[in-house]
Amino acid sequence: MFDYPKWSYWIIAAIVLLSGLYALPNVYQSIPSIQVTPVKGQIIDAGIKGTVEAVLIGKEGDANLPKISATSVEFKEDRVIVQFADVEEQLKAADRLRQDPALREKFVASLSLTPTVPKWLQAIHGKAMTLGLDLRGGVHFLLEVDERTTLDALDRRMVDSLYDLFRRRELSYTGVVRNGDKLIASFVSPEVAEKARIEITKALPELTIAESTGPQLSLSILPQVITDALDQAVNQNTTTLRDRLGTLAEPVVQRQGRSRIVVQLPGVQDTALAKSIIGATASLEYRAVDETNNIRAAEIQRTGNVPPESALFKTKEELPILLKKAVIAAGGELTSASVGFDTQSGQPQVSVTLTAAAGERMLDFTTKNVGKLMAVVYIENKPVRRIIDGKEVETFEAQRRVISTANVREPFGRNFQTTGLSLEEAKELSNSLKSGSLAAPMKFAREGVISPSLGKANILAGLFAVSASFVFVLLFFAIYYKTFGLITGVALLVNMLMVVAIMSLLGSTLTLPGLAGLALTIGMSVDANVLINERIREELRRGMSPLHAIDIGYDKASGTIWDANVTALLGGLALLAFGSGPIQGFAITLCLGIVTSVYTAVSLSKGVAAFIYSGRKLTKLAI
Repeated sequence: MFDYPKWSYWIIAAIVLLSGLYALPNVYQSIPSIQVTPVKGQIIDAGIKGTVEAVLIGKEGDANLPKISATSVEFKEDRVIVQFADVEEQLKAADRLRQDPALREKFVASLSLTPTVPKWLQAIHGKAMTLGLDLRGGVHFLLEVDERTTLDALDRRMVDSLYDLFRRRELSYTGVVRNGDKLIASFVSPEVAEKARIEITKALPELTIAESTGPQLSLSILPQVITDALDQAVNQNTTTLRDRLGTLAEPVVQRQGRSRIVVQLPGVQDTALAKSIIGATASLEYRAVDETNNIRAAEIQRTGNVPPESALFKTKEELPILLKKAVIAAGGELTSASVGFDTQSGQPQVSVTLTAAAGERMLDFTTKNVGKLMAVVYIENKPVRRIIDGKEVETFEAQRRVISTANVREPFGRNFQTTGLSLEEAKELSNSLKSGSLAAPMKFAREGVISPSLGKANILAGLFAVSASFVFVLLFFAIYYKTFGLITGVALLVNMLMVVAIMSLLGSTLTLPGLAGLALTIGMSVDANVLINERIREELRRGMSPLHAIDIGYDKASGTIWDANVTALLGGLALLAFGSGPIQGFAITLCLGIVTSVYTAVSLSKGVAAFIYSGRKLTKLAI
């Protein structure tokens, strides 16, 4: 007797319904569009909509400027959104808008895609799969984190920690300098150096004593500390880039190797805009002014005899100024920032909020130093050429300048205002601080652009390959296995629906290798159904009744199917864990396809067969 539990039919119905529902958003194609946004320091209003429309229409009688048809032109808050019927019109419009003298200096025209998924589907979290760079077009960057800057920052931090330790332990020192990969600490006597060696061993486990010579200690930073600092810098930059680029596109930001980061921005074609957002490195530091020695700042700059607890900076007017080395608060400790204008002077200002720990330090400093000077240092990382190991390489250098100094009139803590910036600098600083500062500057090792038209061609080619393989399999199975061939077709269809629905629900990115994974999923699902069908035919040849042959065929084939697919799944998981980029896109689709194909072959197709044959008296079986 061949039977199937009634409750299993409800599970199948629910799976088919949910799969169809969450795969449905992929039917709604995104509309090619252009977003016209202002560059830094520019203001946009509703009048720009008319300017954009006039540029698209072109001049009457001018053959070089034919009319470009847009399906809609809308002004929304801080941008104009123009939608088109196809990608070709979108590209033509983008070129014209970027070349127009009335727009190109003040506005940026960026290519994008506007989703058309109905609101009722969005309300139940239905969304289309994110298309990868090779299917949607966009920009691709390979960024390399500057390791030298990271190590320089680590050295400075270690030097500051040494100075702080020496002051707290009242150890008389003459200075700490860097010599290659070593830090040389000098003291007034060998006895003090020995005491310092003991204190450093206790308080600073990151350092190891490489050599002790008279009144000097040669210190090295542990290799694991250096590795951890580099890892932290790359990981922080990866997180920061995701935050910065979140409003521009649906970014794919992944770490690659020791110090590289891959950035993909599907749907974005404006590399200049993307690079300006990625490379924003503005930050701030708040330091105390060394008022005791600052009156000799010009002399100290000329002689180079900088006091060990101070550092020499320059103001915006290129005048020397001495600041304490200890940083009261730095850019990484600012949690929010907003641009405004000072009510008294009318100058741009940035209102900042510090973390709780930095706020406590700021409150402690301002409470103890009312009436004294505090400086605001503006930091910008710029590329420079250096000779390292006999080779000229491009690296980055943090350029610091003092933008303002002011007397502390009264104590303050987490919230205060910073002035001394131009409006453009204030906006750039605010954006950088909001998204988090980069732990280390980066250079663009490689960049590229894939056009939307090429992405569309890839989609059509990939869909044709998947559809052709699907139709071919259905026809072959219908002819060779007859009724059970149709059952296999139903299982394949549901399998595809399930894969697409799960990828859409998880927000997975579909790439060209992912489409190859879908085609492979069809093959694997077919393989499972072939095992079942051939097992049923074998039982029939042994003289077993049709219903009993179906029941035994499914039971005995299931074990083999599970064994084969678990092995394939382990391979897919290995690709997912150790691969990157296109390999991961293929692995995700493959792993999902393996899981769904096992269910549809073993359980769903059995349910369909039971629905057709259960309760009937059969003398022969169409297989």
